[in-house]
Amino acid sequence: HMSAFDQLNQALHKVLPNAFLAQTPIPLLQTVYPQPVYLWLIDENFCHEDLTPEIIERLWQNCPYWVFAWASGQVLAQYILANPHLVKDQVVMDFGAGSGIVGIAAKLAGAKQVICCDIDLVSLAACQANAALNQVKLELLDDLFALPTQFGRDKVDVLLVADVLYDKANLPLLDLFLQYADTVWVADSRVKNFNHPHYQKITVLDDTTTLPDMDEAKQFNQVALYRHQK
Repeated sequence: HMSAFDQLNQALHKVLPNAFLAQTPIPLLQTVYPQPVYLWLIDENFCHEDLTPEIIERLWQNCPYWVFAWASGQVLAQYILANPHLVKDQVVMDFGAGSGIVGIAAKLAGAKQVICCDIDLVSLAACQANAALNQVKLELLDDLFALPTQFGRDKVDVLLVADVLYDKANLPLLDLFLQYADTVWVADSRVKNFNHPHYQKITVLDDTTTLPDMDEAKQFNQVALYRHQK
């Protein structure tokens, strides 16, 4: 039986045979939390080496999203660690969890139960491996609609969503989320004219970069937080 970490390595090497995973502290979270929070991310030096067009093409076609800590996930995780009352003693879902950074933050902030939901099974392995790094326990779910059968409940208390709207096709999810929680937080750096009657903009944070930093366009370093509160 392969460990979650071995699964991650295998998935990474399929796309990038020479890359490796490094236990990476997330500096943004250290501003609000006493212990370092770590994730298994792609080795920083790999990103600085000469990425050939062929490798970049392969990366974008099969991007293992969980090998990066995207700006929106870091910002939402930081916000939760700075405001633990938002999740304390609640049942929380991290939707489109990727590396699990937001779910881990919720658990460190005192959430009763955290469910990481992602359709990518390798992402769920990443959530598991990263939870182990930080000595927290996360539950895993690969299909939002299976929440009632798998967890015996129709809704969670708080739904956390970061970096899911990069694809316009995902915008209808904003309506779907309302059926699954009375409180929904969305962190996004991609949608410029976010406008939805059920969500209000709470704050905008500038200048967070993806880790490792891929020198993304600066516009993606500005993250807005939106909230739906029933």
